[in-house]
Order: sequence, then structure tokens, then C-alpha cells
Amino acid sequence: MGLSWRIALHFLRDGKAQTLLIIGGVAVGAAVIVFITALVDGLQGNIVQRTLGTQAHIVVSAPDLVALAPPPPATGVDLRSVDARPQRLRSINNWPGDLAVLRRLPGVRAVSPLVSGPAFAQRGTAVRAVAVLGIEPQHYIQVIPLDHDMLQGRLDVGASRILVGYRLAEDLGLRLGDKLRVQGASGGSQVFDVAGVFSLGVRDLDERYVYMGLKPAQSLLGLPGGVTEIDLTVDRIFDAQTIAARIAALTGLKSESWMSTNSQLLNALRSQSLSSALIRFFVGLSVAFGIASVLAVSVVQRTREIGILRAMGATRARVLGVFLFEGAAVGFAGSVLGAAVGAGMVWAFNTWGPGLFYVPVPAGLVVGAVVLATVAGVAAAALPALRAARLDPVVAIRYV
Repeated sequence: MGLSWRIALHFLRDGKAQTLLIIGGVAVGAAVIVFITALVDGLQGNIVQRTLGTQAHIVVSAPDLVALAPPPPATGVDLRSVDARPQRLRSINNWPGDLAVLRRLPGVRAVSPLVSGPAFAQRGTAVRAVAVLGIEPQHYIQVIPLDHDMLQGRLDVGASRILVGYRLAEDLGLRLGDKLRVQGASGGSQVFDVAGVFSLGVRDLDERYVYMGLKPAQSLLGLPGGVTEIDLTVDRIFDAQTIAARIAALTGLKSESWMSTNSQLLNALRSQSLSSALIRFFVGLSVAFGIASVLAVSVVQRTREIGILRAMGATRARVLGVFLFEGAAVGFAGSVLGAAVGAGMVWAFNTWGPGLFYVPVPAGLVVGAVVLATVAGVAAAALPALRAARLDPVVAIRYV
């Protein structure tokens, strides 16, 4: 093994121009793989963060009401038409028990009860339709980081304190400390003090959302002691659909993940991942062909040396190992250089780029690029190595 490695290094040093050329090609390929993969992953992370920054990963609510109808007749044609039942605002039955179950589920990071429903906000003669959200702040901020979205005031909801979106505040001329009357769907109303103004970055939400304490919202919406949904965040966002299905089977409640409510976003993310994988595949393929072509030429150029080695007693396995080591060496050297260049390109993008989003470079990506290029080098060297190992020493020495 040591002799094969030393011979491989000698061959590489002897043909410096070819060696530097193929190492440069491998470096370019590795740099492209690192940069493109990091860029796509960073873009996906930014899109998901912006999208899920204002919504829970999983929303659990009461099952839909269904119309009760007798079964169709056994014979004849069923000409009945059954209308769907209107879905009224209602609470989850035994939600404290369901909440305790959900908090113990594997993969669930945080759980928060929520009561939400339509209402009207009135200040003077101005009236706006709003969505009331009653929350427990200490639990809700673990699901939605509302405390990071405050523009004015602070996250302080209670018996008479509310938070409003900044567009709603502009529409109604609200400032911190102003009074706002909120009338719920049940007919009850209450005057609140504006304790804070937030911006979720979504126009519709900033125009309609009004956050208040859980109990005042229950009273306004006519759901004393109830909650309309339970919001969850999970450790791994792409496991949300699986966990949502498990919750539905376990509790019998309606459970929707962000993946089902944002199908277009999910398709876009999958398309980006597919395009990134195709780029990596074809770049790796081009690197492998480059290594194979250079080593094939090297076998032809070194036919006499190979014949001498075989005549001196070198086995086919040793000759095979020489060229496999060459492939591994150029693959490893080129990939290390390329990974460093790719990481430098990402750093330059983060430092002098447009600044739209941050691109991280995980250590696993660099290690994966090095391993991929090294394996590609060994695989590409296999055919030239087999050809070298099969050379007849007498023929090689006589006719070269």
C-alpha cells in the first residue's frame, strides 16, 4: 500500500502540468457545489423563516361540523342533495387535556392555546373589521416571536391592554395609550388601552390583527373558558406533516401543517432542491470525466513504466492501487481547495452582496463536497486503473 502511494505521488509530480490542470478542474467543481448549495439552502431558509414567522407550524382545531343524513336507499337512485353545515365559532372540547398530550409529543418544541374570531374595532366614527387573537404571551412567543415584531410599546396584554398592527393603528389614528373599543361576534364589547404596535411584515395581518389576553378574548367571542385552536412549533419543520397526521390520529382533532396550507411554497422549495441536486450531479459528473480523461492519457504515457513495474514483480492489484491513489489524491486536493474557494465566495456574497438574506456555510456541506469529489476521483480512476493493471509487461516494454 505504501509503495503504491509513493509511486502515485511520483507520477503526479512528474506530470505537474496535468496534475495542476485536473486539480484546478476539481477545485472549480467543488467551489460551484459549495457555493450553489449554500446559496439555495440559504434562500430556502430565508423563505421559510419569512413565511413561518407569522404562522404556527401546526394548527390544531375542532373537527368540522358535518351534516347528518340518513344512509342512501339500498335500491333505486339517490337524488337527495345534502348541504354542508356552516362552521360556527366553537371551542375545542377538553382542550387542557389535549394541550398536555401535545406537549409530550416527540418532535414538538412549543405549544400555545389560542382563541380567535372576528370582531369590530371602533374609534370615534371609524370602524374596522378585525381578527381578535387571545393569547397567553409566555407560551405564544415560543411559537410566534411576536416580541421581536414590536414597533412601539411592549408585549403586554391583559384585562384591558391590547396590541394592534401598525396599519390598523394608522387607519384609526391610534397611538400608545389611546382607547379602542372592540366589539365581538357575540355582541359584547369592551374598551381597551393600546399597549403596543407591531408589524408582522404582512399587509393583511398588520391591518386586521388585534392581540389581547386569553380571557378578554374568550368573553368578547362568547367562548368562556374555551380556545378555538392550539398552535404548535416543531423541531424540524419538514416533519410537520407527519406530526400533524399523528396528532389527528391520536386526538381526533383537525390538524393542519404549514406544508398543507402552503402547498405552492412547498412546491417551490422542492423545485429549488431538485435544481440544486441536478447542478451538483452534473458538476460531479464533469469532474469525474475530467479526472478519467487525464488518467487515461497518463496510462498511455506511462505504459513503459507500468510494464517495468509488472516485470519487477508488481502485482495487478498494486498497479491498480497506483492509479486509484492518483484519482483520490487529485480529488481530495482539488476538493479541499475548491471548498475553501466556495466558502470564500459565500463570505464575499454575505459581505458585499445585495444583503437580501444571509447564507450560512455548514461544516457538513464542506465535508460532503470534499468526500463527493474524492469518491468521484476514485470512481473516475477505476477504468484507467483497470486498463493499466491488465497490461502485459512484455508487450508494454517491447512496443513502447
